[in-house]
Amino acid sequence: MNTEKKYRKTLVACYMGLVTQAVSANFAPLLFLTFYRTYGISLSRLALISTCFYVTQLVTDLVCAKAVDRIGYRKSVIASHLLSGGGLIGLAFLPECLPSPYAGILLCTMIYAIGSGLVEVLCSPIIEACPFENKEKTMSLLHSFYCWGSAGVILGSTLFFALFGIGRWRVLSCIWALIPLANIYNFATCPMGTLVEDGKGMTIRQLFRTRIFWLLLLLMVCAGSSELAMAQWASAFAESALHVSKTVGDLAGPCGFAILMGISRLLYGKFGDKIDLSVFMAVSGTLCVICYLLAGLADIPLAGLIGCMLCGFSVGIMWPGSISISSSTLPAGGTAMFALLALAGDLGGSIGPAIVGAVSQMTGENLQLGILSGIGFPVILVIGVLYLRFSGARRRR
Repeated sequence: MNTEKKYRKTLVACYMGLVTQAVSANFAPLLFLTFYRTYGISLSRLALISTCFYVTQLVTDLVCAKAVDRIGYRKSVIASHLLSGGGLIGLAFLPECLPSPYAGILLCTMIYAIGSGLVEVLCSPIIEACPFENKEKTMSLLHSFYCWGSAGVILGSTLFFALFGIGRWRVLSCIWALIPLANIYNFATCPMGTLVEDGKGMTIRQLFRTRIFWLLLLLMVCAGSSELAMAQWASAFAESALHVSKTVGDLAGPCGFAILMGISRLLYGKFGDKIDLSVFMAVSGTLCVICYLLAGLADIPLAGLIGCMLCGFSVGIMWPGSISISSSTLPAGGTAMFALLALAGDLGGSIGPAIVGAVSQMTGENLQLGILSGIGFPVILVIGVLYLRFSGARRRR
């Protein structure tokens, strides 16, 4: 227990790291209409801000697969928080300072997206290297903080704008930047373990030559797609289904989704030692299929919204569970494996929402049919998890 207590500060630092990632991913999209009105940026160009964020994060994941081991975890994770905080502060000033406000927004987006990508790659292996008894529970609890961070950003920003007005968004951007900047101290002073001995981790080439690794990557793609195909369209779905304002849509859609996803991860983080991870993931995947069917086929708008929100609970374990399964299946995977898993998850998070949008457009902007098109990802995930369970490929701790 004394050893575990020693690493509690590391755990808190990683918790706040996931909150930092949530701030980076969710704050700017809340300001899209403000950017449209203030700077005259078209909606099509505003949509590229999110694309820029996720593409930058994907590139960061890929670079990390080779670079992080050379630089070291501590220096890399401190740099991630400097970039995240700097990008958010820059967002408050650069659009006004540069000749093109849009260029300033994109530049800041790229800066904090690099920080977010580093956080995504680093926090999971840092926790995996800590001497906690049940890594699967700890990993699930860690990733629940992304959900609490997402809900906190939406609720906190909504409250701030209601009290002080949307015109003070630059002040709020600087306030959110305090989270990563303050967390630098935690990462600078906390103990860090070693995931694998120097030179003993698998290389990218070795990982790609391991057949089971391709299945693990597929699980991550499906986890990212199952989660974000619904999450990215939750606000629009809530507005179109219930015909409510954007504020109510944000609270009922993405905020409700994030809270239920966090509850799922929190429950597994508390009771995970009593539940087999692969069984929990298979049941969650099945529930996810039901949620997609409910959201995509229900004639009653409220029923569709319930399916949308409940989907948050069903996808909660998918991302951290896939990481834990990968770690136990390939314990020598090292940093390269975690970076490639993050890359696969982000790739899935890009593919899923894109398919929903494309199908919606092809069917006359029918968002329900678009959401229904994402049902294949949880189906594939369930099949993959069951294969790993019954083939004996997963090594038990």
